[in-house]
Amino acid sequence: MLLSFRMLLMSVHFLMAGVLGVLLGLCRPFNPDNSRLCARLYALPSKWIMGYKLKTEVGPLMDKPQSCVVIANHQSNYDLFIFGNVVPRRTVCIGKKSLKWVPLFGQLFWLAGNVLIDRGNAQKARKSMLTTTRTLQEKDTSIWVFPEGTRNLGKTLLPFKKGAFQMAITAGVPIVPVCVSTYSQHLKLNRWHSADIQIRSLPAIPTAGMTLDDMPRLMEMCREQMRDCIEAMDREVMAQQGRHAPFQSDSKRKGTASHPNL
Repeated sequence: MLLSFRMLLMSVHFLMAGVLGVLLGLCRPFNPDNSRLCARLYALPSKWIMGYKLKTEVGPLMDKPQSCVVIANHQSNYDLFIFGNVVPRRTVCIGKKSLKWVPLFGQLFWLAGNVLIDRGNAQKARKSMLTTTRTLQEKDTSIWVFPEGTRNLGKTLLPFKKGAFQMAITAGVPIVPVCVSTYSQHLKLNRWHSADIQIRSLPAIPTAGMTLDDMPRLMEMCREQMRDCIEAMDREVMAQQGRHAPFQSDSKRKGTASHPNL
């Protein structure tokens, strides 16, 4: 009963937030701060509707450089409602082109200045990435990317795609990793208290002076730092709830150097 009621409220909320977001976008189209405001529209009411408790430690994200690439782990469609609590100012997101067909949300996403990429057309995708790189260099705007490229369903981090790291190195801007604890497997929307969730950002990793030859090591270093952070948050959440954290199958360390400039 509670689950059905919450799903009904979330559906109504999704539509209302979409309408308000589109109106905001029409009033000031493609303003890069629209994304932050729209993210809050979705996230703040949904926190109450979904009944989860959120702990955030995002100092490095809020104090980020004017332009940077934000990378985050991607678990489920609920990420919109959870990460939306911490999207910083003048930060846009990269999403797949098919999002534009989602009623209201697609139009909101476009009007908010976010970047839509056609993954099925390599030439158009490269053109969009070049435009995004110029935005990082010239417009004091940050880009939020899910480097796994798809949802990992709360399991271990998937291998990272190159796009976010190529943009950061080419533009010479830092990378700011942001992690959310594993929640998608533990979210119980049929309970009043549905989950304990943590979001934590890591210190910015400078890319100045790097070349594309450094990209594989940079990708692995970011992935290991994020994996360690997620595992630490999971242990904290499990300890708080009196449970044991699950074994992570890829938690063996490879000894990647942790120096920011590799």
